[in-house]
Amino acid sequence: MGNLSKDQLKAIIERIETVEIEIKGLSSDRGDIYKEASSNGFDVPALKAIVRARREDPAKRQAREAMIELYRGTLGIG
Repeated sequence: MGNLSKDQLKAIIERIETVEIEIKGLSSDRGDIYKEASSNGFDVPALKAIVRARREDPAKRQAREAMIELYRGTLGIG
């Protein structure tokens, strides 16, 4: 590996490490938000389900929700 490649590799590793630190901080922030929501009486699993659903493609989400409703109806837990 030449000097340029070594420097490039080191820079890439350092960038990855920096991003990992930022991700850890953001994950901690997310946890704090969920704790705040919980202390204000919100149901955290429901909030997480909504956040997950909002990330999904709308058509896929609607299809999944329709299937869940079909299964619930079939099992009588509607």
